[in-house]
Amino acid sequence: MSTPQPLLYQEMKSPVGWITTAATSSGLCVLHYGRAEDVIEQIKPWLNRYRLSSRWEKDSSDTHGILMQLHEYFDRRRHSFDVPLDLYGTAFQKAVWNALYDIPYGETRSYKDIAEAVQSPKAVRAVGMANNKNPVSLVIPCHRVIGSNGKMIGYGSGIDKKEYLLQMEGSVSAPS
Repeated sequence: MSTPQPLLYQEMKSPVGWITTAATSSGLCVLHYGRAEDVIEQIKPWLNRYRLSSRWEKDSSDTHGILMQLHEYFDRRRHSFDVPLDLYGTAFQKAVWNALYDIPYGETRSYKDIAEAVQSPKAVRAVGMANNKNPVSLVIPCHRVIGSNGKMIGYGSGIDKKEYLLQMEGSVSAPS
């Protein structure tokens, strides 16, 4: 059995805090909030489950261009991402992530809308779980999913980040 190649990681400070990305040679597989050392600890079970390397090396060249695209996104000059992705998850999770990817900038969908989009209209809770397991948030815009009643619910990195991102994108108004 061969040893997995190390993941190449990068960190950046953003308006919503530190962001860490990691990629295989095939594409981006991790985008999480926090510093690299904390992110690695948080996702160790996921790395082990998918037999990904727990050895990370600093990527000084922005191999897949994600940092540039993140800067453009936070400067409101980019509305979607086109970096190669290397996603690990179940077939259902990947179907949900594909549906999330299709939510346009400046728009939101409900968990029910996503369940219907993946032909599982009764699987609203399962959609929420798949949303929570999204390994590349922002690129796959899980922050654009809200409750059927329009409430901000279910963002693992904090509702404050979700509200900031949706306000930045013009999806919701700032609280008065």
